[in-house]
Amino acid sequence: MSSEELGKVAVLMGGRSAERAVSLKSGTMVLAALKKKGIDAHAFDPKKRGLAAFIRERFDRAFIALHGRYGEDGTIQGALELIGVPYTGSGVLGSALATDKWRAKLLWQASGTPTPHCELLTRDSDFQAVATRLGLPLMVKPASEGSSLGITKVKSARELPEAYALAANFDRVVIAEAFVDGVELTAAILGDTPLPLIKLETPREFYDYEAKYSAGDTRYIIPCGLPPDAERIIQEEALRAFRTLNCSGWGRVDLMLDQTGKPYFLEANTSPGMTDHSLVPMAAHHAGLAFEELCLRILESARLENEGGPRVE
Repeated sequence: MSSEELGKVAVLMGGRSAERAVSLKSGTMVLAALKKKGIDAHAFDPKKRGLAAFIRERFDRAFIALHGRYGEDGTIQGALELIGVPYTGSGVLGSALATDKWRAKLLWQASGTPTPHCELLTRDSDFQAVATRLGLPLMVKPASEGSSLGITKVKSARELPEAYALAANFDRVVIAEAFVDGVELTAAILGDTPLPLIKLETPREFYDYEAKYSAGDTRYIIPCGLPPDAERIIQEEALRAFRTLNCSGWGRVDLMLDQTGKPYFLEANTSPGMTDHSLVPMAAHHAGLAFEELCLRILESARLENEGGPRVE
């Protein structure tokens, strides 16, 4: 598509979630890339400017570089549907389901997608019983937060109350998840195509916020080291897991391979990071797609779930 066909583009960045800082970095890089491709792109931070200001700007489409709550959970997608502005990534339902790890896992379990066993936690939970049922170590996570914020790897039942309290600072819904000891992989999705898998290695307890965004000792291994046939099977399973949650456009699915080579899917991300540490650009680069071209391809895929609806003028 030509820059004229794409029109005036809003790069949505920042927002109100705990991932604001990462989103600003993602959005800044996307904005620069689109401008380099000759796109009439403009930064728009929903925390600083409201929906009325967005409507006044008369944008033709939106590149969503928001992460976390109010940006990746179906909220902004619903607003854009209402005013008739095509946007990148998954629609309202897919965004909402993928953001909620608890309900995403319920859907995966129902569809036969392998995912680690998990339980809901509350402050009144019998933590010893949870540890017995799921085994140790285990992971405690806020259900609707990204970038590994609020996550703890728990090695003893005595650590569970503190881990729960940390996760509850980020979300009212907290899950405990069985730990899969094995290889951590991530599968980027672009349209209907899964990109090359990336193997993640960190000397830290797990691939946490620091490992993702600041540590210099995280290793990103691509090719991932699997035989081509095995990689292709996992890519196909990742795409199926993505679609099971009604996700579309682009995104990323994170998984673990256990000691036998069986994949266990952890979560789907519908607006992944686009920073210099980010995994989707890394996978795209290995597939021969430069960052600027990746951003353009994502922008060209912008759409409305409910095509043909009225546009707010």
